[in-house]
Amino acid sequence: MFDVYAARQQFPALARTQDGQPVAYLDGPGGTQVPQPVIEAMSRVLEVGVSNLGGEFASSELAEEVTDSARRAIADMFGAASPEEIVFGQNMTSLTFSMSRALARTWRAGDRIVVTSLDHDANVTPWRLAAADRGVAVDVARFDSETYRLEVEAIEKVLTDRTRLVAFTHASNALGTIPDVAAIVEVAHAAGALVYVDAVHYAPHGPIDVQAAGADLLVASAYKFHGPHTGVLYGKQDLLEELEAYRVRPAPSSGAGKWETGTQSFESLAGVTAAVDYLASLGEGSDRRARILDGHANVERHVRDLTRRFLDGLGDHVDLHGVRGVEGRTPTFAITCRGRTPKEVADHLAARAMYVWHGHYYAVEPMAQLGLLDQGGAVRIGFVHTTTDEEVDRLLDALDELA
Repeated sequence: MFDVYAARQQFPALARTQDGQPVAYLDGPGGTQVPQPVIEAMSRVLEVGVSNLGGEFASSELAEEVTDSARRAIADMFGAASPEEIVFGQNMTSLTFSMSRALARTWRAGDRIVVTSLDHDANVTPWRLAAADRGVAVDVARFDSETYRLEVEAIEKVLTDRTRLVAFTHASNALGTIPDVAAIVEVAHAAGALVYVDAVHYAPHGPIDVQAAGADLLVASAYKFHGPHTGVLYGKQDLLEELEAYRVRPAPSSGAGKWETGTQSFESLAGVTAAVDYLASLGEGSDRRARILDGHANVERHVRDLTRRFLDGLGDHVDLHGVRGVEGRTPTFAITCRGRTPKEVADHLAARAMYVWHGHYYAVEPMAQLGLLDQGGAVRIGFVHTTTDEEVDRLLDALDELA
């Protein structure tokens, strides 16, 4: 059984109080808190002293070691074939803009790309802008507004023999919906298109296996899985080598380094490794990949119970915009309360030491499709493995007060 209280002891931020009441961080989809090992790993690099890559001295060698360790850690987390398939950047958005420019160089007039209405805007606008630069058409695959699911058929419907890219999410940061990634990859590849998967929201909630799914490119952000603010990108090695990166002349011309513009934050990369090691510490196994997978399995029952507890306890005055059950979703919920604006609900909860987001949280497309964009969006509530039953009950009580 997963011991949530033992896990919470590793997170200093979870001891925070407000007006004498423990703070409940229910804003995980916008960023998670970090455990002590991550804090210590980042501090250690700064305390010891680190220099840029390429020097023949100890502090530069440390930077090399930190970078290589972080590549190996994310390769284990993603199930990649090689650490050289892992690229780091300031965040997922900047990595996606960079990759959109590189891929756009391979497009021709008359080509098409596909984005979805379920996605965060960081996996929509970079592709729209790149397509506009190249005179390429953009098709939108829409999720079902009744079931809140993005079906494979919605992707197939807009695919043509000129589709060059399908960009879609591993899980919606707004609604929590988890599409069938492997099935979407299969139909996209059958049409001759590459796939770009946004796993930012999914990464803290389930195992990622880029080889099993067949993803060409996949991105995530470490601060969503208890690490620092660093973006990570997986790309098939031959594809990363084949594409031409926008880079300065002294930068590497091959390998993952050719995609990493400027000097990376080495202290953050140390934090990335520590975050992956923390996730691995939640499970058992013969290697880090096995421990990560086992850790996800260990916390799954706890998080599913939280989801069921929350959904079963919602009052009639609360409208849920998302999958009603525990299957096919992350523990992320978009809600509105009748007679209250999303901001009023978020303010009400914040006054009671429960932190949530309101608005569209950059999920412009899903909010527009659901007719919520011009109504202040929705309130987003997100659980992670350190969320407790007591916090869920406090949340439900506070929402009931709004009835």
